[in-house]
Amino acid sequence: MADLFHNLILGFGVAVSPVNLMLCLIGALVGTLVGVLPGIGTIATVAMLLPITFGLPPVGALIMLAGIYYGAQYGGSTTSILVNIPGEATSVVTTLDGFQMAKQGRAGPALAIAAIGSFIAGCAATVLIALLGAPLTKFALAFGPAEYFSLMVLGLIFAVVLAKGSVLKAIAMIVFGLLLSMVGSDIETGASRMAFNIPELADGLGFATVAMGVFGFAEIIRNLDTGAEMDRELVQQKITGLMPTKKDMMESLPAIFRGTVLGSILGILPGGGAVIASFAAYTFEKKISREPQKFGRGAISGVAAPESANNAAAQTSFIPLLTLGIPPNAVMALMVGAMTIHGIVPGPQVMQKQPDLVWGMIASMWIGNLMLIIINLPLVGIWVRLLRVPYRLMFPSIVVFCAIGIYSVNNAPVDVILAGAFGLVGYWLIKHDFEPAPLLLGMVLGPLMEENLRRALLISRGDWSVFITRPLSAVLIAAAAGLLVLAVLPTLRRKRDEVFVEG
Repeated sequence: MADLFHNLILGFGVAVSPVNLMLCLIGALVGTLVGVLPGIGTIATVAMLLPITFGLPPVGALIMLAGIYYGAQYGGSTTSILVNIPGEATSVVTTLDGFQMAKQGRAGPALAIAAIGSFIAGCAATVLIALLGAPLTKFALAFGPAEYFSLMVLGLIFAVVLAKGSVLKAIAMIVFGLLLSMVGSDIETGASRMAFNIPELADGLGFATVAMGVFGFAEIIRNLDTGAEMDRELVQQKITGLMPTKKDMMESLPAIFRGTVLGSILGILPGGGAVIASFAAYTFEKKISREPQKFGRGAISGVAAPESANNAAAQTSFIPLLTLGIPPNAVMALMVGAMTIHGIVPGPQVMQKQPDLVWGMIASMWIGNLMLIIINLPLVGIWVRLLRVPYRLMFPSIVVFCAIGIYSVNNAPVDVILAGAFGLVGYWLIKHDFEPAPLLLGMVLGPLMEENLRRALLISRGDWSVFITRPLSAVLIAAAAGLLVLAVLPTLRRKRDEVFVEG
């Protein structure tokens, strides 16, 4: 316990430096903006801002990117409640009751409960990161190449089980991601593979390029296709009575607590993270409620639970990244990219070799959550004004920013063309109910899996049984196989689909 306090003092010492406080505020503001404006997601924004982090100190860069991620969870609730359009995928469920509350003239309490729930959940999740960080890092040091490979296999299977829709489609996405990660040159021999003699592909595909295409450009095409225009009547209204009543608080607090617990657990698991957490929390609240008929008609606990869950999950998803070096979702995959840019190898060594980086980031989350409460509640009027900007005026600027972001990574025009091509691929995938997040996860974990697979086989002199004879590796492989069997069972598939349908 003394170690924990010592580490937190070190972390706050790093986080409260003027530069880091400024970067934390910028991250929180940009995150809120991204959450509020539909049509540009967190993944695209983090990918777009990766090049900017080149010139920043490593701690500051990660603090800013983390702020964008959890800030977007706050901002997403604003549009969900006011105009029935989720700014973020994690806020889809909030539209069900949040928008109904706004229609009844209770937009103020809905926004306040969303922000309060997010704040409580964010703080609780940050405590969890601080508590679990050191023990998990010690545990991770027992991992060899075989265990790391098995753990990544388990992570990808989790992503399949927790992905929305067909299990087969989720597996296809992961395999596609793994294939994309192999484009370029062999990691050991340097021989060209799957580059089709195209010089621009010799170094492989940049994950920022693929992420921007599949998430950023594809989302813009989809919004233009569906004609994402908003119900502007509500946006014109003035929001009054921000403070929730005592009755609202009594109804919301148990839901906030349950959402926080559920979100914290689901955030650690690879795969859906915050999206799954918000759906699961809403479904759970509805199941245990004495008045389930209220849900979908303006139940305040239908706003409190998913908003707490998605925030808790967004923050606990840093646990596997910081302790094991394995990203549980697409945004964390981009964080791995940011760490690599700064020469930091994600994994158990980071906590030991660069404690100021890890604890500075953890401490900044508390500060960031406090900033977000201040940014979101009093400034709600500004965010509402931004919503009045027609999408046809917004999307060209989003496209330009995306293109500049991609070009500046390698100063290569071909990257912009590739991102455009992946935008079309991403749009086709969304149209045909493929979830693109497992693709990015497969692409980021691909090189790590290949490296650990080769190392394990080198150590065992080509003996494949090494993955079963080492106890920890065998347990992880068995868990992955069990999960895959369960995912294919009809009863579990029905339950899995039910969570998303009810959301």
